[in-house]
Amino acid sequence: MLKRIITSVIGVALFIPVLWFSDTYALVAAMAFLCLVGNFELMRCIGVYKNYAISVPQYIIALIIPVFSRLGRENTAWIKFIVFIQVIYILYLLSVAVFSHGKTKIEQVAITFAVCMYINVGFSSIILLRDYEDIGKYIFLLVFVGAWMTDIFAYFTGLALGKHKLIPDVSPKKTIEGSIGGIIFCAFAYVIYAIIVNNNFAINVNIVAIGIFGVIISIVSQIGDLAASLIKREYGIKDYGKLFPGHGGVLDRFDSVLAVASVLMVLVYSFGI
Repeated sequence: MLKRIITSVIGVALFIPVLWFSDTYALVAAMAFLCLVGNFELMRCIGVYKNYAISVPQYIIALIIPVFSRLGRENTAWIKFIVFIQVIYILYLLSVAVFSHGKTKIEQVAITFAVCMYINVGFSSIILLRDYEDIGKYIFLLVFVGAWMTDIFAYFTGLALGKHKLIPDVSPKKTIEGSIGGIIFCAFAYVIYAIIVNNNFAINVNIVAIGIFGVIISIVSQIGDLAASLIKREYGIKDYGKLFPGHGGVLDRFDSVLAVASVLMVLVYSFGI
């Protein structure tokens, strides 16, 4: 427990300056680093990190997509280029599988592409949300509010009231009561956050919409957490990495954040806020 607390304190101390200077390339550098480590953790998990024909191009893509996401603020052609890269990369991966004479399995290619793209899009979505019009500097923080409020209150609600298991074959300790508690408190936190922003800044956030977003985001957050647990269980590992002592790796700590960031980005860019 002491190790977890120390890691959390150090992590917060390092993360606050990144959030404070989020309009600079400090945020881009942080997201690129997390993308890189997350990609490594995933490829090590499924056993392809030493297959350099797959891993090296994926590391390069993990580093450049966050950069292109920030450049897209000035020119949307960069966003289209990200899509182009992903199309070319899946064709490349399929070619590697074809010409490997059975050494590279098609399921490895599929999982690498799907999950690594999910990681890259998730962390890059934080940048895209930060750059969303004038309210981006307030909206992108909802990624962390949604993921971490859901996690915290699902845990404590489950601890206090939990009786019925949610999906025991994926995560034995999670309960239905905890899940509902996470949803309620996440929506409540979103509404409170919107009221604070509306009352203290020249911003008008739709309270009803943000409450609905909170419900959706909490559900998505829990799915992201469960999906990451399912992959670990499938490959027989306890943690993805050891970057955060007591917490595991990037994918252990940011599993919910990845899901929340991607979906919140789609919601905000599609419907506004």
